[in-house]
Amino acid sequence: MGFGVFIHRSDSIYDDSPAERYQFPPQYLRRVQACIGDWIIYYEPRKVPGTRGYFAVAKVQQVIPDPGAQGMFLALIEPGTYLDFAIPVPFSGTTGLVERGVLNNDGRISGRAQAAVRPLSPSDFSRIVALGLDQAEPLLPRVDPAFPGTGLSEEQTPFVFEESRERVQHLTSRIVRDRVFRKIVLRAYDERCAVTGLKLINGGGRAEVEAAHIRPVEASGPDVVSNGIALSGTAHWMFDRGLIGLSDDLDILISRHANDPDGIRGIVNRTGRAIVPLRCSEQPHRHFLHWHRNHCFKQ
Repeated sequence: MGFGVFIHRSDSIYDDSPAERYQFPPQYLRRVQACIGDWIIYYEPRKVPGTRGYFAVAKVQQVIPDPGAQGMFLALIEPGTYLDFAIPVPFSGTTGLVERGVLNNDGRISGRAQAAVRPLSPSDFSRIVALGLDQAEPLLPRVDPAFPGTGLSEEQTPFVFEESRERVQHLTSRIVRDRVFRKIVLRAYDERCAVTGLKLINGGGRAEVEAAHIRPVEASGPDVVSNGIALSGTAHWMFDRGLIGLSDDLDILISRHANDPDGIRGIVNRTGRAIVPLRCSEQPHRHFLHWHRNHCFKQ
């Protein structure tokens, strides 16, 4: 087992779904097999417009021949392990390259940096994860100083890592994953409710909006931004209980079981459609919307 880097582009020609599978040609088979049972970091190349750099981690569960593409293989991701970074990590920072394993003996970038799949040293893994999950600028706690002792206290505990394997333990922590998921979803939605369109900030400077999973974690929903949506407390309650849903075209659906449909329409933004991020990869994925309509939304 060993850590690795998998290159992925949002406009990839391969049949990739980073939270579920990674498709690759046979020349990378041995490198991918070396990562089975261990963690990999996804990287988006610098030549991609608006590149995210190192943007997520996941654990490789197994490798199989791709049943839908002769000669290709799939690295299957262990359910529940994929996690977007709270802060995407650039290839090169103020202190130089973060992935120092791509340097040759002369300290220059080698051809290894071009490989779509490459091994990653424990020290490079630890460095990149530490930067990606940096909590130096946490979201403010949901406490209004005008009303001390009320609200939900969400004090941010800094990540303390010593070794790469300790970092792995943090990657599986539900507390850590919920905190990171909230940050990436609220950032993608500019802290604005997708249903109401409101961006409300409380007296403590904290946005009154929540990060909701479209397909819940309890139903094997991944912690990926395309499985998330920013909702106000009331909209979140209705979404989880199937009183509202979204079509594939992001139209806001109101259940026939709602006892006050006119009242619900009154809080929906004027467009009648969910307000979502501009970046396609951050918008609700149809796969998750379909699951919500079939298993949660009350038709």
